[in-house]
Amino acid sequence: MSRFFATIKRPRSIFGHGARWGCGIAAIAALGWFIGVDEKLSTTPLEQDGLTLVAAPSEQPDDESSESTNQDAKSVSDKKPEKIDHTKKQEVKWVDKYNPLSQAAAYVLKRKGTQPRSNGGYTNTTDKGTYVCRQCNAKLYYSTDKFKSHCGWPSFDDEIDGAVKRHLDADGYRVEIVCANCDGHLGHVFEGEQLTEKNTRHCVNTISMVLVPADEPLPPVLKLEKKRNKDK
Repeated sequence: MSRFFATIKRPRSIFGHGARWGCGIAAIAALGWFIGVDEKLSTTPLEQDGLTLVAAPSEQPDDESSESTNQDAKSVSDKKPEKIDHTKKQEVKWVDKYNPLSQAAAYVLKRKGTQPRSNGGYTNTTDKGTYVCRQCNAKLYYSTDKFKSHCGWPSFDDEIDGAVKRHLDADGYRVEIVCANCDGHLGHVFEGEQLTEKNTRHCVNTISMVLVPADEPLPPVLKLEKKRNKDK
């Protein structure tokens, strides 16, 4: 029986050795095709032609450029406003009327009224600049001459040269101060109080003035046409 089985030959693969080689080659070719497809999918037409795509300059991160930009922005933000020379002579504008006034401002500037004592307004202001007349824009005081007197009104120990005129007050003993350009009432001046080295205190109503910041230009001083014609 064993001799019988020994004489039976195993059936050969229908493919044979040549078929097996063919299958191997086909498998390699298929693998190459898949790799080629993957490369095509992961590249752009320009890259396939041997060209390399580069991001636009605005899209590329540039640490040096960003740092330079940040430094420039910081230098601009840290730059302090330039001071304008308020000591120069003001321009003159000839007009028919002075600036319009509120009822409260007219009461002080035209009718020689006095504002109530207060810590508001310009009383405790320390901002730098020049105080001008609310009615005619003429320069009156520099902020550098302002000081705290704790009296309840803005106080200055000096005026701009030629800006203020003095009159004996109606009460007969106080000295009134008015704008030299428009005669608007400002307040009163006191001497001998020993509050500053100059020993003078201009006690001024807040509403009589407007503070022009040091980094802003002064407005032109207003002068009436009728006065110019009269002077001629």
